[in-house]
Amino acid sequence: MSQPNYPFLPDPFLPPQEEDIELKVVLFNYLKSWPFIVICTVVGLLAAFLFNRYTTPIYSVQSSVIVADEPQNLGADMFESVGLLPIKSNVENEIGILKSYTLAKQAIQELGLDVFFYTSDLLLISSQQYANLPVSVDVDWGHYQLVRGKLELEVLDANTFRITALDDEYELFDPADPFYKTKTKDLPTFSSQYEFGEKVETNSISFKVQNLKAKPGDILQFELIDNHSLALILQEKIAVAPINKQASILNISFETPVRKMGEDYLNKLMEVYLQRELDLKNQAAENTIRFIEDQLSGITDSLAYFEGRLERYRSENRIFNLSEEGSQIFLRLQELEKDKAQTEINLKYFQTLQTYLSNDELEDLVAPSITGNTDPLMQSLVTSLSELQAEKLRLSANFSAQTPAVREINNQIRNTKKALLENVNSSIRNTNTVLAEINTRIQRIEREINALPETERRLLGIQRKFTVNENIYLYLLQKRAESEILKASNMPKNAILDYARAGQIPVFPRKWLNLVLGLAGGLFFSIGFITIRDFLNTKIEDPKDLERQIKTPLIGMIGRNFSNDPKPVLNNPKSSVTESFRNIRADMSFLVPNQKQYTILFTSSFSGEGKTFASVNMASVYSLLGKKTLLMGLDLRKPKIAEEFGLSNDKGISTCLSTGTPWQEVVKKTKYDNLDVILSGPIPPNPAELLVQDRFSAIMEEIKSAYEVVIMDCPPVGLVSETKELFKYSDVNFFIFRQNFSYKSNIQVLNNLIEKGGATKIYAILNDVHIDKGYGFGYGYGYGYGHAGGYGYHEEIQLPWWKRALKRRKS
Repeated sequence: MSQPNYPFLPDPFLPPQEEDIELKVVLFNYLKSWPFIVICTVVGLLAAFLFNRYTTPIYSVQSSVIVADEPQNLGADMFESVGLLPIKSNVENEIGILKSYTLAKQAIQELGLDVFFYTSDLLLISSQQYANLPVSVDVDWGHYQLVRGKLELEVLDANTFRITALDDEYELFDPADPFYKTKTKDLPTFSSQYEFGEKVETNSISFKVQNLKAKPGDILQFELIDNHSLALILQEKIAVAPINKQASILNISFETPVRKMGEDYLNKLMEVYLQRELDLKNQAAENTIRFIEDQLSGITDSLAYFEGRLERYRSENRIFNLSEEGSQIFLRLQELEKDKAQTEINLKYFQTLQTYLSNDELEDLVAPSITGNTDPLMQSLVTSLSELQAEKLRLSANFSAQTPAVREINNQIRNTKKALLENVNSSIRNTNTVLAEINTRIQRIEREINALPETERRLLGIQRKFTVNENIYLYLLQKRAESEILKASNMPKNAILDYARAGQIPVFPRKWLNLVLGLAGGLFFSIGFITIRDFLNTKIEDPKDLERQIKTPLIGMIGRNFSNDPKPVLNNPKSSVTESFRNIRADMSFLVPNQKQYTILFTSSFSGEGKTFASVNMASVYSLLGKKTLLMGLDLRKPKIAEEFGLSNDKGISTCLSTGTPWQEVVKKTKYDNLDVILSGPIPPNPAELLVQDRFSAIMEEIKSAYEVVIMDCPPVGLVSETKELFKYSDVNFFIFRQNFSYKSNIQVLNNLIEKGGATKIYAILNDVHIDKGYGFGYGYGYGYGHAGGYGYHEEIQLPWWKRALKRRKS
């Protein structure tokens, strides 16, 4: 059905620009809830303040180390192309080592971090204590222990104390399986008191407490943490990163509530890190010293034996020096014996090296320099293999065997070991050849010795053996001293740049940021709550929203009747509500132009929206104008007009329609001039059928002829059907909505009347307007219930208290 042709509203009644209205509505919608927004903001700030006040501050402790690369070994450039060089210590590997579990556990063990102490303030907020503790706890980790839960220690006097379990559940540490702990609620039974120095022992706990400076009445809480669990915790908390992409300086940071403990832990971690590196570096020197000690243990006995024989033989035979010929033979033989001893040491070294390589005992490799071997190839291979093995141990502490770095280093170890084993086998063959040649030359000289006198020959044999052992002994002593000097001179290639230092300002909580977040959170919560509340609101509040959705003009708005008088037009003519009805009356000249008599119908979607209130006061506003007005109560199911005027509903329109009584006999006069009323009368059993009779049409024709203005108070069109039949008797139809009472779905009832019900000349009125959505209640329409023109003209405009206060302040 086509839309009805509504009259064009003149310029004074046109709304302002849409964008301005929308922005004003949005801003005003939040502004009118400013107390809620302020409260939420204050709560957010208060929550942030309390969080800052009672949260344990966390400090950042930082240190740094320099990672330096080892210089290339002699001959290393020969193996770059074949992949036999070790993976040098790079930044990524060093980061992995510093964050390794093994390093963390060793640092914890050396610091003795297995007991954490706490104290509580008046608000029962715990704070960790580290230095200057009043007591010490010596834990027996070879016994079962309750960990990850607090115990309370109360000092009774200088010699005794009491222990209490504070938590309901603990973890049980088993020394036989330290990496796995079970939860337990089986708490130990403590004695009433213990003496300091006495062992506190039950089935699940064992430790001793020593009094350092505790006073009677002191209460401490402490927690036992095994090294494995603590190492895992601290391993995760350590952050290691280079200061930039190109630098080999690593920054180590650690966040902790106890600055001194953080500094001690980081310093100890760096010490352990450097000591580990030094131990790996000293391993080659230690292997060399051990090899020399094994050789010396046999040479020392031989040297003492031949020294004794030489002295006895000289004493018994009274011969002390060789002849000139014997001396020359001895010198030649001595040189050969020295070369033979050196060659045998080399051979023994090569055989030992071969054994180590065959048995994969790479940790025991000895440098070739110990035997005087200057072969750069072997020297480089042994050094490279030692470094590769050390690097593998370092990486294996933090990475699995399937890690690409570990797999790569294993591949290089295999290649280097293969090359070294081939070199060793070749060296053994060459050394055996040299040794055989030396033995041949010695045999020749021994034939010359046989030509000497027997006494001199025997002296030469004994002195020869003594000299050989003495030379070997002195040589080994020299090499041992060199190895010890080398070990003592070893230094870690990496170094501590900055020792640990804690920041003065905590990194958590960030007080100003938290205050800003609290402020923003309060604002966002309040604004979000208002937005969601409005979005989920099913009641009509926004006049502009109502106007957009209905398919007919919103002709007026009626403000809230704060006086609770059902007839404010008659009893309070200066009220803003009265002015609202006057404005609607004025608009009738545009709705039905060039017409002296009006029949106006009021209805709504359901009961309670104020159609009777609007009908009564609309009739009243016309009666005050001097027009002869009739108010008809056509709501036969739920009549209310009689109550409003203090009349008896003994007869009315139902009486006329059911008994044939003339309508003139049921008209009741009111105490107000020009205002008559026809009540609904007794409630009939069939109200819908009564109003559709032909007699009702005749009555309406007569009434329209007798009165200038007829106001029809009809039933809710959303609940009953007879109202649709009454539209044909009216000149103008008003559909009443009530702010914050009518549902938004009721808008569709009005739209259906227009589109499908055939209703024409129907307009909407918003009743009980009391929630200001930012339009000024009439600014866009000019209908009187507006703050813009209200001050000084209407008596009982009820402004919010804060607007009244502002008004008084301005005045």
